[in-house]
Amino acid sequence: MKILMKPIKMIAWFNEDGTLHPVRFNMKQKDESHITIRIDRVIKKREEKLAGNPMLVYTCQSIINNIERIYEIKYELRTCKWYLFKM
Repeated sequence: MKILMKPIKMIAWFNEDGTLHPVRFNMKQKDESHITIRIDRVIKKREEKLAGNPMLVYTCQSIINNIERIYEIKYELRTCKWYLFKM
């Protein structure tokens, strides 16, 4: 997997207890067009600190351009921003 750390637009929902569930995201491609990717399955969720900044890291699986891909997205807790970390 290649490290990208691209900002993305995310649609997610929360349980009553505050658990976060990502649904789909939109990102800009190299040719300046936008692509929406639906998250088919969250394989793993973990917490980490990057330079002292707490983050939630999701390992996900989706079908992108008719190919099943595994990738990682990160949610930065302090700023509430989402990133496509690895693909």
